[in-house]
Amino acid sequence: MRILGIDYGKKHTGLSLSDPLGITAQPLLTLRDLSEVQLIRKILDIAIEKEVEEIVVGLPRNMNGSTGKSGDKVMEFVEKLKKQTDCPVATEDERLTTIMADRTLAILGEKPKARKKKLDRMAAQLILQTYLDRKHAAESERDA
Repeated sequence: MRILGIDYGKKHTGLSLSDPLGITAQPLLTLRDLSEVQLIRKILDIAIEKEVEEIVVGLPRNMNGSTGKSGDKVMEFVEKLKKQTDCPVATEDERLTTIMADRTLAILGEKPKARKKKLDRMAAQLILQTYLDRKHAAESERDA
């Protein structure tokens, strides 16, 4: 069961993809400078091509857990995406994922310019991995 992770942004949107068993997330690509209509169409084309069964979109939250303007924009995008697909679309808290992605790339020795190109898809990977880990923990608890 492949799951597509999305780090939605106005200019750059990072994508990640789970392995077929839905255990690990890998960065996929970054979509740049597309209109929202083009972006949704491209995401859905990738979902079909990769045989995705579920989509997870990072939801920005404030540190107190509330959603602000950026969270509202992501939810508008999620609603539009849901209307275009039969695939379930979920959200996952994305607090600090971009910071963690940048630090991880820095630790790996990536130069700032290279980090910038990889940042969105790495953030999407972190969003998706968090979702997968939480999902598997809930399944383990249920089975116990």
